[in-house]
Amino acid sequence: MNNQKRIAAIGECMIELQQRHDGSLQQSFGGDTLNTAVYLARELGGAAQVDYVTALGYDSFSDAMCQSWAEEGIGLDKVQRLPGRLPGLYCIQTDARGERRFLYWRNEAAVRDCFNTAAAGAILADLRDYDVLYFSGITLAVLGEQGRRKLLDLLLEARIRGAQVVFDNNYRPRLWASVEQAREAYRQVLAQVDLALLTLDDEQALFGHEQAQEVFAAYPDIAEVVIKRGAESCLVRVQEAIHEIPALPVAQVVDTTAAGDSFSAAYLASRLLGGGPVQAAEAGHRLASRVIQYPGALIPRES
Repeated sequence: MNNQKRIAAIGECMIELQQRHDGSLQQSFGGDTLNTAVYLARELGGAAQVDYVTALGYDSFSDAMCQSWAEEGIGLDKVQRLPGRLPGLYCIQTDARGERRFLYWRNEAAVRDCFNTAAAGAILADLRDYDVLYFSGITLAVLGEQGRRKLLDLLLEARIRGAQVVFDNNYRPRLWASVEQAREAYRQVLAQVDLALLTLDDEQALFGHEQAQEVFAAYPDIAEVVIKRGAESCLVRVQEAIHEIPALPVAQVVDTTAAGDSFSAAYLASRLLGGGPVQAAEAGHRLASRVIQYPGALIPRES
């Protein structure tokens, strides 16, 4: 009997171009839910099957993405390949002070039709029987209004069947027509969430929640709420008990890309393996502290 948990991460992976100081470009891939999916697969090993749910094209970049995901043990059965479409693309520019600026080309990205294709019905039906559904605020934005409605229907049905819904808020204002549109979409899905992994800065930007207690008060019906605060301690509320878990000091931070994504992966993996909330947060801090000591989102597996 196969006791592997089935986890689906829903979202977008993009072509990433890193502009160097000499003007040349280094190409890789990036995406918040994909980062989390990879770290989840690494942390859980044979205890779970992690599948990625997205849409790509029939181009060499899409081929390379799928090959790298397969090498990480990510399931590709829910990855659609759409003729004539391409993945989204973004460029990272860094100024003399180390501050980063992101330029995006994603309006025609294949993922925008992920839930609107002929094959989407069968994929959505199968996802209802997964043990865990994981997605982010970026997922909400890129799916568009029609895709968000189908995602919400999926969450309702999956929870009835016993699935755990996990949401990382990752709010990116430029992906939304207005803050009001984003708030409405977030409120709809947050009503169906079992584990909320919330970055405090994003809560402040979207809902104006300045303090952690305001965030906890805003979501009284979510069973488990984690508030990530960067290099500061995180806060976890489970069954009305609130725990504060300090972050690990890092002597030299190389790149904070995927710090939150990796924290979320290690936290969720620990909880799925039976760890308590404090143990899970410690695992999250531990992985995030390693990730930020390497360039890029995905550190070498041996690290």
